Amino acid sequence: MLQSVSRYSFSNVLWRVIAITTLSTGMLFGAAEAKAAWSFDQVLRKAEKRYGRTAPAKDRLQAWHDLIENSSPLSELDKLHAVNRHINQQVSFSDDLALWKRKDYWATPVETLAKGAGDCEDFVLAKYFSLLQLGIPQHKLRITYSRVLKQNQAHMVLTYYASPESEPLVLDNLVDSIRPVSERDDLALLYAFDAEQLFSIDAGRFQHVGDTSRLPFWQALLERMRHEGFNLAQLQGAPGGA
Repeated sequence: MLQSVSRYSFSNVLWRVIAITTLSTGMLFGAAEAKAAWSFDQVLRKAEKRYGRTAPAKDRLQAWHDLIENSSPLSELDKLHAVNRHINQQVSFSDDLALWKRKDYWATPVETLAKGAGDCEDFVLAKYFSLLQLGIPQHKLRITYSRVLKQNQAHMVLTYYASPESEPLVLDNLVDSIRPVSERDDLALLYAFDAEQLFSIDAGRFQHVGDTSRLPFWQALLERMRHEGFNLAQLQGAPGGA
């Protein structure tokens, strides 16, 4: 399933990353080992009030609930495959201007699945929070800015590190299969952030360039998720929340 690349320019992403590095150095998350834990029943009840009881939004959200329930006993690698396959199948590509009437918008997983559409960030965020809920430690997952080389276009993927020394696996909406980054010669990985820090990537090596504490799109995303019924207390390091 090959889908369109996000249409905003690569220079726009670089500008955003550079802007992040100038912001406050406070921490968004306290412990990198914290895992997500929320009640899907509460989230689904709130989503039902917002989107109604009719298909297809409710069906997609229920299928997401079932994915988490059924994938809990799986190994980490099998969880990656289950989540990557599910989100790629349930969500169609649409850019933010068409979907949200905004130049850039990071949708919550509920918003993405209710719409059944999103751009590359939305695929990544839905996968990221699904895997956290399934118990994948935060330090193994990084939200990664990249460039699609042939089109010279900005893109975002989710990368997974089995250990700090491991070659990352790439979860992508452009390619259904999960592959090591060495097999993705169509991509150049440029920047990544995890629960706490922002890194530049040079020849596969990470260099710390800032924190994620006040990333505006990220903060707005977390705030909307709280309103949707997600319990993000374990993901907040500072007293009073993010």
